Amino acid sequence: MKKNLFILCCFVLTTLVNAQKMPVSYDFGEKYKDKHRYSNLVAIEEDDAGGYVLVRAYYQGLILKPKGYLIEKYNSDLELVSEYNYKLKGLDFINGFLKNGQLHLMFLDYNYLRGEYEYWVHSSPIIDFNFKPKKLLSIASQEVENPVGKNYYNRDFSRGFTTAILFDEDKTGFVISTHHKRGKNNKHIIHMFDTALNKKFEYDFSAEIEEKNYAFENVVFSPDLQSAYIVSKAYFKKRRFRVDERKFQYELIKVSQFGNQIQSFVDPGKYPEALYPVLTKNMLVCVGFYADRKNNRYNGIAYFGLNPSSLAIQSQKYNPFSQQFMDDKFGREEDQVIKNLIFKGVEVTDNQEIFFNAEEYFVSSGLETTGAGQRVKIERYHHNDIVSVKLDSNGTMEWARNINKTEVTQGDGAYASYSSFCKDGNTYFFICTAAENPQLINSERLIFKQGFSRNRNVFMISLDKNGVMDYEKIIDQQEARLPLMVSKPLKDEMEDTMLFYAKRGSRKQLVKVDFR
Repeated sequence: MKKNLFILCCFVLTTLVNAQKMPVSYDFGEKYKDKHRYSNLVAIEEDDAGGYVLVRAYYQGLILKPKGYLIEKYNSDLELVSEYNYKLKGLDFINGFLKNGQLHLMFLDYNYLRGEYEYWVHSSPIIDFNFKPKKLLSIASQEVENPVGKNYYNRDFSRGFTTAILFDEDKTGFVISTHHKRGKNNKHIIHMFDTALNKKFEYDFSAEIEEKNYAFENVVFSPDLQSAYIVSKAYFKKRRFRVDERKFQYELIKVSQFGNQIQSFVDPGKYPEALYPVLTKNMLVCVGFYADRKNNRYNGIAYFGLNPSSLAIQSQKYNPFSQQFMDDKFGREEDQVIKNLIFKGVEVTDNQEIFFNAEEYFVSSGLETTGAGQRVKIERYHHNDIVSVKLDSNGTMEWARNINKTEVTQGDGAYASYSSFCKDGNTYFFICTAAENPQLINSERLIFKQGFSRNRNVFMISLDKNGVMDYEKIIDQQEARLPLMVSKPLKDEMEDTMLFYAKRGSRKQLVKVDFR
């Protein structure tokens, strides 16, 4: 009896020691065969029946070229219900979204016969797929290379035509910005749509581009979708600049069918960067980073509280990075440069606290020798450190933490980077990596390095309301045989769940994570 009791106690203690720290559970869907080995996940949405709709662009041929879009429907038990192959090629995919039982796929096309760029949306009910195209608008222009503005750091306005298509985070609407320059004609038009494809308004922004070119970056809409608040990087056109001048400034533009208002963020000795708009209950907020000098080094967090009607700045804060943050990121390194930070997510609590996170992202290029002895240019996409910040309701920074990671990819970035989820004042990060264990230095500095295994472990990192960091491997690579597209989840904040798509080669499955 005593022996059995001793064994039972040992079992309970072992279970407690090995118990999962993170408040999550997860379910694996069945693994399914898939004939489209080369594809990219372009959309993942929840349908009205508790199931899921996923859209993948697939590629075929000796030289891989886009051939169409595979649409998968899953039920709430993560079971594959049906697939539909929408064979379509020759169009540049922009975005995909689900609205009122209709799946919409947005494309940009160049019509050589008409000499114009055309914006199309192909729509179909998800009950019985039957896509019908609808042209949203067209712009007469010569064809240019890469017209869609996606470069985070520099924009080229000399090509004659540039465009940006921006959705808000909840996908309630979108704006299409078209800037066409030919000779003395210089037109910049802003088109506003809701996601039922109703055009709300069109505004001629051309009068504002006499002195500056505008690269639109982020947008948020008023609840009635009658106003768009667009954060833009405004580049000055004058040719000569003093050494202490910067060639651009950040501006917030409010646009409606009745006109526009502009608020510039300019303070002597402060240079805002990568601002992101958030519409709270009582105020319009722009949060981002700032530099103390005219360079690309960030020194802290910028906060601006504005009146949504007048865009008047009612409060502003410049919060320098703390020594804890610098130690997290650099340890004892002397060359401490913070740059290339791109926003990934913003959450606002009921108390108007703001949690946001960003990633150190940049693109490098180099030459590689092929098997035939040719040298080709290769671009590499770097997804490095995570930055997480908490601001109180007045914009004062309570803490900022850095999570060290190094990832580089030449292909599908869905497997790199990370995703995040906020719950009860805690922020959780999901990383999919071949590394077995991160390095933990001085019980505070956490470093993830990219491994070389084909299999992937899923780590979860937590920051509590005080910025205290913890981590755990929640899914082992022996259990997750397929790598997760960790940076493209479907988040359901009402149900406290996240859905991930996992795929390698000809095998695929869904993975659902529940927060307890």
